[in-house]
Parts: sequence; structure tokens; C-alpha cells
Amino acid sequence: MSEVWLAALAILVGFGGLVWSADRFVAGSAALAYNFGLSKLVIGLTIVSLGTSAPEVMVAISASLKGAGELAVGNAIGSNLANIGLVLAATALISPLPVQKHLLKQEIPVLLVITLLAGFVLYDAKLTFVEGLVLAGLLVPLLWVTVKFKKGHPDDELEDAEIPDYTVPRAIAWFFVGLAALLVSSEILVWGARSIAEAAGVSPLIIGLTVIAVGTSLPELAASIASALKGHHDMALGNIIGSNIFNILAVMSVPGLIATTTMDTAVFNRDYLAMLGITAALALAILIRFMQGHERATIGRWIGIFLLLCYIAYYWTLF
Repeated sequence: MSEVWLAALAILVGFGGLVWSADRFVAGSAALAYNFGLSKLVIGLTIVSLGTSAPEVMVAISASLKGAGELAVGNAIGSNLANIGLVLAATALISPLPVQKHLLKQEIPVLLVITLLAGFVLYDAKLTFVEGLVLAGLLVPLLWVTVKFKKGHPDDELEDAEIPDYTVPRAIAWFFVGLAALLVSSEILVWGARSIAEAAGVSPLIIGLTVIAVGTSLPELAASIASALKGHHDMALGNIIGSNIFNILAVMSVPGLIATTTMDTAVFNRDYLAMLGITAALALAILIRFMQGHERATIGRWIGIFLLLCYIAYYWTLF
């Protein structure tokens, strides 16, 4: 019993360390890039966007190196489910979320295509090096196209992104401190998660889908709710779509790149199909809102309730 409590404490410490270190890592990286001449727009679309997925990526690396690659896959799928069914739903319940029209024409189709690609990769419940390479390899061209498009169609909110006013030595220091803390925190978290899984007699996949996924989504949940309460939530939906794309390409690819990962068939039949279903439901809801003739569509409370119920139903199938 004492080991279980120690493992639970390790999970809490790991989560806290990941949140703090990811913030320091992103701040140091962004300040360093700005000092070397990159625009705020490019930094916001690349370093900051990827940096918010840093905890998941580090957990995926740590888990895969310990032979628990399915925990990393569960983390990616579970985070995508939590982003839509928990973070987005809870935010919409507080205040309707505006939907920019370009999301329907660009970001959402990209998310759907990448989600379908994830299904092709997970269909045989095995993730190989080549499959991991394909997923990770799509990141670079996707970022390049995004930066190129946004430069031609600048967004005021992105241009005004806050970047810490650090000197180069200070930026370098925070970059390495944040990176080191990310590594240590992920090691602690993965150890605690594996210990809990063994004690409870469940697979690391389930822990990744639930405890780790919800834990790594809590900062986004807190930030989204705080923004909604202040009325600053125009970018909330876009950030969630971007996060889900990165989770598939940057997080799910890691186990395959490190070692061929074999999983339970439920990873496709249950978990992936749930992720595909809730993603398609979100896309359909947005499409219907625009087809109803709304010039500025929103994700309202009823859609939020529906997405939250879908998320609860998924947890019911798990347990």
C-alpha cells in the first residue's frame, strides 16, 4: 500500500513539474528565437505551439524507453478526447465559443485527415518505425505551410503574442533548466503511472488514456476556462484543433520511432474509434452551424453538453 501512495505522489509531483518546466522551456525557447530575429508570428506558430505539447512528448519518450509505448499512444488518444470532450466542452458551457470560418476550410479538414491516418497506423494494433517516421515527418511540411499561409493572412492575436524580454544568456539558461526539469518530471510521472497500473492490474494503455491524458490536459482546461470567464476565447477552438494535430504527429509517433510497439486491439476498436467519433462530431456541429446561415458561428452550450456526454460515455465503456 505504501508503494501505491508513493506512486500517486510521484504522479502529482510529475504533473506539477511538467506544467512548470514546460512553461519555462517555452519561455526560454521563444525568447531565444526572438533574440535571433524570428518574428513573433513564426514563434507563436512553431515554438509555442510545439512547446505546449512538450509534456506529452517527454512522457512519450520516457514511457517508450521503458518499454511502455502503449502508455504514450494512450496519452495521445486520451489527450485528444479530453481536449474536445472535457476542455472544449467545459469552456463552451461557460461561454459560447466563436468559430472562425477558416477553421472549417483549413484546420478541421487537416485534423480529420490526420486522424484518419492515425487510424490506418493503429488498425493492426502495432506501431512501427516507418509508421512513426511518416507521422513525425508530416510535422515539418505542416508547420511550413502554416507559417507561409499565416504570413500572408496575419492574425492580430498571434502578432501580439507575449514573449519574455530575456537576454540571450537568461533565455539559454531557462531553456536548459526547463528541458532538464521536463526530463526529470516525465521520468517521475511515468514511474508513478506504471506502478499504479501494475498495482491496479490494468494496462499502461488505460493509465495513459485516463490519468496521464487528463493530467496533461488540466493546464489547457484551466487556461481555457479562465479565458472564457474574461471573454478572451476567440482562439480557444483553434488552439485545441492545433493541439490535437500535434498530439497525433508529435506524440503518437514517438513509440514507433523508438521501438515497434504492440498494443491491445482495443486501442483501435474502442479508443481510436472514440477519438474519431468525437472529432467528427465536432466538425459536423461546426458545419451545421455555418449551413444554418450564421455568419459568425459559435460552439454553444448544447454542443458543449453533447461533447461532454460523449466523453462520459467513453469513460463508461472503459470501466
